[in-house]
Amino acid sequence: MKSSDACRALIKEFESLHDGNPKTSLVEPMLDPVGIPTIGWGTTFYPDGKRVTMDDKPVTLEQCEQFLSHDLLKFEAAINKLVKVPLTQSQFDALVSFVYNVGEANLAGSTLLKKLNEKCYSCAGNEFGRWVYSHGKYLKGLVNRRHKEKVLFMTGN
Repeated sequence: MKSSDACRALIKEFESLHDGNPKTSLVEPMLDPVGIPTIGWGTTFYPDGKRVTMDDKPVTLEQCEQFLSHDLLKFEAAINKLVKVPLTQSQFDALVSFVYNVGEANLAGSTLLKKLNEKCYSCAGNEFGRWVYSHGKYLKGLVNRRHKEKVLFMTGN
């Protein structure tokens, strides 16, 4: 499966875009809430594999879109590899948004994935709310994101 436009919109809603200079429309690197350098919509590694740093040059909005598209391919592949049960488009989109934020390795070892692959979709949906910490720090933004991902996963809305 592939993510939909709704998935892109959900990710963009929660991943901050830091406009560096409004006159040039360039986007600068920024630190996420736990101090990880990102650029665009939460990109931590460029398509060439180089890690984003705070010393990187600003990029265009078009480049940010390309980074997001590249990142989505990686996370779509992770979902397609790890999930062994049928998914609706909205369930797939919710999982892509989730893995975009927490990473493939965290999904791979999660109770959410275990319950999902046991075909307990409601059990899996209820696991989203457990993922509201980043590096041990409780984040209200993650509470809001997980709520929207859960609703999308459970209801398609």
